[in-house]
Amino acid sequence: MSLARLDDTVEAAASMTVPLGQARPVQYGKTSALVVVDLQNDFADPSGSLYVRSGEEVIAIANREIRRMKDAGGTVVYTQDWHPPSTPHFAKDGGTWPVHCVQRTWGAELHPDLLRVEAKTIQSGADGGDGYSGFTERDPRTGAESDTGLADYLRERGIESVVVLGLATDYCVRATALDAVRAGFRTTVLREGVRPVELEPGDGERALEEMRGAGVVVQ
Repeated sequence: MSLARLDDTVEAAASMTVPLGQARPVQYGKTSALVVVDLQNDFADPSGSLYVRSGEEVIAIANREIRRMKDAGGTVVYTQDWHPPSTPHFAKDGGTWPVHCVQRTWGAELHPDLLRVEAKTIQSGADGGDGYSGFTERDPRTGAESDTGLADYLRERGIESVVVLGLATDYCVRATALDAVRAGFRTTVLREGVRPVELEPGDGERALEEMRGAGVVVQ
């Protein structure tokens, strides 16, 4: 190899060097999809009824990744909690959670700072189900699951790998990522692009460990 060629090689390698402590950006392409999970007012706005602490910080990261995915020719999907006014999902009706993301209310709207591009939106929980995952819904009484159609939509577009970010780490991000792996997609969760609810301290880290154990890359 000539000295000129060697110099070019060293320069190229240096340009790809990742600073210590920073993860190399996930590589996107036409067979990649970004699933933006539940970046809605009730979760990502401090005035929301089920505000996730620091949830608004995820918006800028989501916008960056949406741009990167679109520039690469990949697919973007938004998910949206979309509950009726009464559902066994809510504490007032015997469930766990305060009333949130009720259909056609401010709380259910995607955060106004979130970059919107032409993309499919999956609305979950419309019939009273839990709707944690973008791929499946679960009956809160029986536990029976139904398909949202997301997996088929991605397969039809030739998607092989899925990247997940949004809210919240220990619930909807976790469920979406686990279902993506089960559906056969190579799945990555962007750690900087998620935040946990943590009903119990440490729930966020436990969710990340569970995802890793199931084959999800947490980056």
